[in-house]
Amino acid sequence: MLYVLWSDPDDEPPEELRETQAMLRRAGFVVALAMVVMFLMLGTG
Repeated sequence: MLYVLWSDPDDEPPEELRETQAMLRRAGFVVALAMVVMFLMLGTG
């Protein structure tokens, strides 16, 4: 059983960490998109 006290802080990460996570998520999306484009170009070439 987990007891949460009212004085416990929220589990939200700090602003810097959230910005970093968002940046990494966007970078991962760009890398995945670049790989798809590269495979398409190699397949048709």
